[in-house]
Amino acid sequence: MSTVVYMVRHGESPKEGNERTRGLTEKGSMDALQVTEILKKDKRIDVVVSSPYIRSILTVKEIAEQIGHKVLVFEDLRERNFSSKERRLPDSELLPILEESFIDMNYFFEGGESNADCQKRAISVFKELLDTYRDKEIVIGTHGVVMTLMMRYFDRTYDLNFLLSTSKPDIYRMEFNEQQLVHVERIWERVKSVKERVFTVKQE
Repeated sequence: MSTVVYMVRHGESPKEGNERTRGLTEKGSMDALQVTEILKKDKRIDVVVSSPYIRSILTVKEIAEQIGHKVLVFEDLRERNFSSKERRLPDSELLPILEESFIDMNYFFEGGESNADCQKRAISVFKELLDTYRDKEIVIGTHGVVMTLMMRYFDRTYDLNFLLSTSKPDIYRMEFNEQQLVHVERIWERVKSVKERVFTVKQE
């Protein structure tokens, strides 16, 4: 038996607003429905957990309802805190911080936390989930940076280039033998490719 974790990066969210309370755009909400369809059609989900940020909860809320449970919220699964301001940093400010952070895991911007600090708090929850739900299937509603850092804990090839290649939403299936990562598959990309092929055939 193995434990399976579905890392679900949240859907598209408004660029403006509070980090904790920003929800999903119309596109983000539609994509969240697709996330639910993907997970409920082919998978046996036992528990759904999430970051406390609203955009993350909304992305996985319906799959939790489908299995008759509430989303379990863990504060330490929140996105990395980049500054003391509760707002989304523009890409022009964020990218240089990320570039430096993946060179030096202890680098942090004034008022924020480092990659090392973020990884430490998040991976503590992740390991607890692996123990509590051993040999079960877990959905984690998450964010780009903290997701990358959790995956990087088990495999250092998950770096800034990986982060920049992810989409909103995105789904990664991680298979574990106890605490050892044995396989990773990007599910959202596979589904997108199928949808694009169907669309192309219809156009022809």
